[in-house]
Amino acid sequence: MAPTRARAPRRRRADETSAGGLVIRTEDGVFAGALIGRLDRRGRLRWSLPKGHVEAGETTEEAAVREVAEETGISGRITARLGSVEYTFTVEGRRIHKRVHHFLMEAVAGELSDADIEVTEVAWVPMDQMTVRLAYAGERRLAERAAQLLADSA
Repeated sequence: MAPTRARAPRRRRADETSAGGLVIRTEDGVFAGALIGRLDRRGRLRWSLPKGHVEAGETTEEAAVREVAEETGISGRITARLGSVEYTFTVEGRRIHKRVHHFLMEAVAGELSDADIEVTEVAWVPMDQMTVRLAYAGERRLAERAAQLLADSA
């Protein structure tokens, strides 16, 4: 008789939707975007676009504007859709599939601030340095798209 093997518990799966974006300002004719830095599990500072969960009753656009303001201190006005990034991760035995909708925004008010508890640092980063600073490939592609949209509108 063959020994029985214990089955691994089946992981639960959940879908999540978030929204955020790249809020831009112009200083001396140079475009710069607000990025947030968070510490990863290894204590490394990883730069990314501000984003967060879409709350009940909120559109992705409303969530993006709210999350950017909460995480950077900057109020923005959406000027274009940049696209979405999808990824999967596991938390406490649950497999999460996340889709994040990103928008290009123009800064309209506020001061850059890292007051949000989830944010370690914030910085205005010139557009030509975005792809070097951003930690994630999907967000680097969105920053390249934003740079093209800005160049086309100039």
